[in-house]
Amino acid sequence: MKRTVSILGATGSVGTSTLDLVERAPDRFEMLAVTARSDVRKLADIARRTGAKLAVVADESRLPELRDALSGTETRVAGGERAVIEAAATGADWTMAAIVGCAGLEPVLAAVEQGGTVVLANKEPLVSAGELILAAAARAGATILPADSEHNAIFQCFDFARPERVRRIILTASGGPFRDWSRADMASATVEQAVAHPVWSMGAKISVDSATLMNKGLELIEAARLFPVAHDRIEIILHRQSVIHSLVEYVDGSVLAQLGSPDMRTPIAHTLAWPDRMEAPVTPLDLAAIGRLDFTAPDPERFPALRLAREAVNTGGARPAVLNAANEVAVGAFLDRRIAFLDIAAIVEKTMERYDPAAPGAIDDVIAIDREARHKAAEAMKVFVD
Repeated sequence: MKRTVSILGATGSVGTSTLDLVERAPDRFEMLAVTARSDVRKLADIARRTGAKLAVVADESRLPELRDALSGTETRVAGGERAVIEAAATGADWTMAAIVGCAGLEPVLAAVEQGGTVVLANKEPLVSAGELILAAAARAGATILPADSEHNAIFQCFDFARPERVRRIILTASGGPFRDWSRADMASATVEQAVAHPVWSMGAKISVDSATLMNKGLELIEAARLFPVAHDRIEIILHRQSVIHSLVEYVDGSVLAQLGSPDMRTPIAHTLAWPDRMEAPVTPLDLAAIGRLDFTAPDPERFPALRLAREAVNTGGARPAVLNAANEVAVGAFLDRRIAFLDIAAIVEKTMERYDPAAPGAIDDVIAIDREARHKAAEAMKVFVD
């Protein structure tokens, strides 16, 4: 039987990569639901190509446009944030969660509660509400798989039957566009320079997170949720070639690494076919052409986001949610050219100093903490705005 698929965030880079794989195997997959924030033209094209049963645009004002674009098809259409959550709850066998930011939190929970396989490409659900999401998955019998290259690499190397035999996890980071810049040079970095990632093709927000290394800090928190190891045994190393996606070291000294060309279709294909494997149209890894693999320790002075993330995961409770919300506000301000690049981490740190709420007990609590943290971050940002 075909596996039913839903893609939350179908028009972004992860959604596009997922679609490329799904459309290459029409005998294996059937599209159930696709969603987008506002790109109606691309969403309608996806729905037509895949024969999706449901297409949802989060910006409800664009619903009439979507309805017109899909007139004459059998695809149902809907609009608004609530409709996105309902699309996530349609019961697909396999759901790609690729909605950037905390906007993806409730849709992920809705998908998890259906008990299928939910693939996480967005960091926020596990960062801001990890314990709640994992508890919901356990209750519903859902399977959570990581789509980002680092956690997918760890997943492929990790011995879940004997986690006590794992000595440490090593997350690799490309280092982003400023890996060789001095802190003084980073102070004057432009938006265009920050989003020009040297290896991966990603959206603007994620690219800036890569430039600050906050993305690696968030991945540290994710890894602490996903894999049963102590926080202090999760390490980060810079690896500019992005060939080794992460490593797992065992107590006997063996280190297992997952390697591959820097193409998101590899980890996505792994999750699509798991526990099987499927063909993916990626460039074969040519080690001779690569020639060398370089590693360096991240500089905590140039990349303070790593320290902030480590503090958040060690403290636990609501701290990761506050970190994430403040970072979203600060990155948004940088992309709007209202603050300087180095101000991003400074604003996050100020927000964490000023706001330390109790641990969330429900998703509504997480949403309330996220909202208040954004307010606190906006206040902290006032002294940085030109």
